Amino acid sequence: MKPLNKYFDHTNLKADATSADIIKLCGEAKKYDFYAVCVHGCYVPLAAKELADTGIKIASVVGFPLGMESTESKVYEAVAACKNGADEIDMVINIGALKEGRYDYVRDEIEKVAEASGQHKAIVKVILEVCLLTDEEIVKGCQLAVEAGAAFVKTSTGFGKSGATPHTVALIKETVGDQIMIKASGGIRDVLVTKEMLRLGADRIGASASVVIMEAIK
Repeated sequence: MKPLNKYFDHTNLKADATSADIIKLCGEAKKYDFYAVCVHGCYVPLAAKELADTGIKIASVVGFPLGMESTESKVYEAVAACKNGADEIDMVINIGALKEGRYDYVRDEIEKVAEASGQHKAIVKVILEVCLLTDEEIVKGCQLAVEAGAAFVKTSTGFGKSGATPHTVALIKETVGDQIMIKASGGIRDVLVTKEMLRLGADRIGASASVVIMEAIK
């Protein structure tokens, strides 16, 4: 198992995040040697500048937080983020399309974003927003992500009514096995929850409380 700090995507996706906030985020990422930071697309160039030559990855969100943009918009957003320095793309699926059984649409959208990002050597994490889905829909969303060539399934945006739960992480792990990785995010604010998510199969933790968690370990 890796050191705990290397599981974190240290995150600030607040609507009122300022440049100073992102500089602070990147400074914390350097101090604690987190795996990545996760920021909105407009802040990718700033994060790339702040983290140059550190090895810390930059994740950017696409279709965030609702996932209801057109496929073309998501592809464009992903490519723009990659060109500006993003290594990873966290994309929200079209939740309504999944719920009404338009599986070809969901698969095709993930595939197009993954292919466009892959041309820039970036990976894609598929955000399901599990609080809005039944267990059956979560399983289907995971299967579509695998079929479409995503690198990760991610539980939540952190902007829904709830985030990652032990049940949903375990369900995702049971579904995907070792085919793709899992990012647990949303509401992870302490050491015990973090370790539980990792025990259940999460490969990455998305959190804005990463520093609090690391300090608690001390």
